[in-house]
Amino acid sequence: MPYYLRMNADSQGGRPPLDEDQAALVVEVFRMLADATRVQVLWALVGQELSVNDLAGCVGKPAASVSQHLAKLRMARLVRTRRSGTTIFYSLENEHIRQLVLDAVYNAEHAGPGVPAHHQGAAGVRELARHRRAEAGA
Repeated sequence: MPYYLRMNADSQGGRPPLDEDQAALVVEVFRMLADATRVQVLWALVGQELSVNDLAGCVGKPAASVSQHLAKLRMARLVRTRRSGTTIFYSLENEHIRQLVLDAVYNAEHAGPGVPAHHQGAAGVRELARHRRAEAGA
């Protein structure tokens, strides 16, 4: 039995390695997340759709720059578009992207001092309980 499977034999089934095409797609997703402006754009889109001008205001960058980032995010299938008249609205492509962005931001919040923002308030208390349950099960 290969070493990577023996290491996970006692865990919940272990995972076979990704094929090269899948791994390349994962790398592309992480490459898109390796830019602060793109992360800010994706964060702004969590739970809503916005136009380029609205996104530019959210991230504090010129609309032309945001538009270029959106083109890359769209090619990587992280965002999708919807046209209404002459305005194009952007949203996250799917629930997996939303969860990826949330998890990345929440993980970064845990690296900072104090109580992470997502653990503050009533919703945060529920989120903290969910995190603790997940950590206990890991």
